[in-house]
Amino acid sequence: MLYGNDVAPPIGDYGLIGDCRSAALISKHGSLDWLCWPWFDSPSVFAALLDIEKGGFWRIAPAGDYTTTRRYIPGTNVIETEFQTSSGRLRLTDCMPVYNSDYERKNLVPDREVLRILECTAGEVRLDGVFAPAPNYGDCRCRWIHKPQLGIRMEFLGGATWLRSDLDWQMRGEYAFCDSAMLAGERRYCSMVLMERGPAVLSALGAWSEAALHQTIGWWQKWSGRCEYQGPFWDEVVRSILTLKLLNFAPSGALVAAPTTSLPERLGGDLNWDYRYCWLRDASMTVTAGFGLGYHDETEAFIEWLLHSTNLTHPGLLPMYTVYGKRAEVERALSDWGGYRHSRPVRIGNGARDQLQLDVYGEVISAAAQLDEFNKKIDGASARVLHGIGRYVGEHWHLPDKGIWEPRRGDQQHTHSKLMCWVAMDKLLKLRESGLLKKLDTERVKRTRDAIAHQIKEKAWNEKKQTYTAIFGGEEVDATLLLMSKHDFEPADSPRMRATYKVIREELGAGPGLLYRYRDNLSPGEGAFGICCFWAAEYLALGGGTLDEAETEFRAILRYANDLGLFGEEIDPASGAVLGNFPQGFTHIGLINAALTIAERKAKQRNRKPAA
Repeated sequence: MLYGNDVAPPIGDYGLIGDCRSAALISKHGSLDWLCWPWFDSPSVFAALLDIEKGGFWRIAPAGDYTTTRRYIPGTNVIETEFQTSSGRLRLTDCMPVYNSDYERKNLVPDREVLRILECTAGEVRLDGVFAPAPNYGDCRCRWIHKPQLGIRMEFLGGATWLRSDLDWQMRGEYAFCDSAMLAGERRYCSMVLMERGPAVLSALGAWSEAALHQTIGWWQKWSGRCEYQGPFWDEVVRSILTLKLLNFAPSGALVAAPTTSLPERLGGDLNWDYRYCWLRDASMTVTAGFGLGYHDETEAFIEWLLHSTNLTHPGLLPMYTVYGKRAEVERALSDWGGYRHSRPVRIGNGARDQLQLDVYGEVISAAAQLDEFNKKIDGASARVLHGIGRYVGEHWHLPDKGIWEPRRGDQQHTHSKLMCWVAMDKLLKLRESGLLKKLDTERVKRTRDAIAHQIKEKAWNEKKQTYTAIFGGEEVDATLLLMSKHDFEPADSPRMRATYKVIREELGAGPGLLYRYRDNLSPGEGAFGICCFWAAEYLALGGGTLDEAETEFRAILRYANDLGLFGEEIDPASGAVLGNFPQGFTHIGLINAALTIAERKAKQRNRKPAA
């Protein structure tokens, strides 16, 4: 078998590299199994992750048996994989080069490149390399040209890729292979570049590749070195913000939820969605994480993207947008693809793009309101957007909607959606008080805010069960109820919130540190939901429990990261395996915010003067 196995590796076996425009997943076995070029939501060039026969891959590994260890070079998104064989040891370094502006001014660099550097560090290692791209989800006829001095060119409708290397890659039908042997001390280079329009810039190898690697390592370390977090979870926080930076689309400031599509929330099931878009539901928490760690430029750019994108559909907001603020692609299935470990369908585009989700209105206003905390300004155009959102919420907050979890069923009165409508009104009033938002009908907004609060306290509270519920007048809880304290609707230590947390733990708990987002007839087989686990730890840190309880909960969740510190959307409680699209920005945002809240409470306790 060309791929080497009959199923893709576990989702947690992958690491992520990228250049803040697109990203690639590379397995422990040195196989690049996912890459969409030139943007996150472009058609795939490699997608063996979803179909090992149709999707395409690029493997560089030793022939025969081996063991592996790997790491990110500290402070970077550059992966080093060490292969140990019976005859020798091989190091593979993978990155997508990024450069500072000064370097780009002085040098002609490729627009998109994957750089893979091999070094035999002991003995002798024979390679088992296969280069088998499959552009446009495997639906392109390709023309291969092998030019010994320039490498291997693969042309397809809309572009071409070039593979250049000082290893001996040979053509064999619709792929190239390499079985060269490397001896201790030898260092070899493989560079793949994309040509979309106009001539490709082909990187030189050797010293040029070393310079590109050096620039990339330096760029990432300088960027991660700006992190202002001060607390006990430095490594985890830095890895999370580095992961979020990989999901950041630099040209627009947008942040995709994940770089993948259709990795299953339930193995063998159909809960497989396209996450290569930007969800408004993440907005306020993303801004909290960015500002909290000191990344003001990126966070302001994200807010600008938010307000620009929402202005395009104003006053109504969509649940998600493309990286350029457009409507997400219409959902379709790749009907002939097998899916990750037979989890079908494989979906392109997202059918939730037209849902009514009222929570997103509060998310956008809450994100913009954080500008005030850091002495930022709101321009006239942005102010008009916020006014318009406020008017929309005032007229529509009472409607049923799909809610944050996007179920494909009828609309309901979701407590979290009402909470975020309350947040929208509350934050507008705070912006008016601070002078950042003028001409606000303060009395109208106050009346709306108070009316929403009354509805939540009356209709979301179940006196018999002694808990807030996910749906007005319902019986079931969901993890979003923990956010009532994060959004200052109700103190974490209030009797109602403590009682609600107790019920959530009893009904949604999935083991130490783990929490389901909800439990109903749609969820059997789903894993524990990553960000919900961190919400629980943050709730405790906000005052729902002791600091020790919050840290214990937080540490319990950290055990479920993969060996590179990456989290997916969900966690299988039985095995600890990663489920869902990977890596998941939402989960890493939850990690950062929980860590920041724990650090804030720790600082308050440290600074508190003892009683006389």
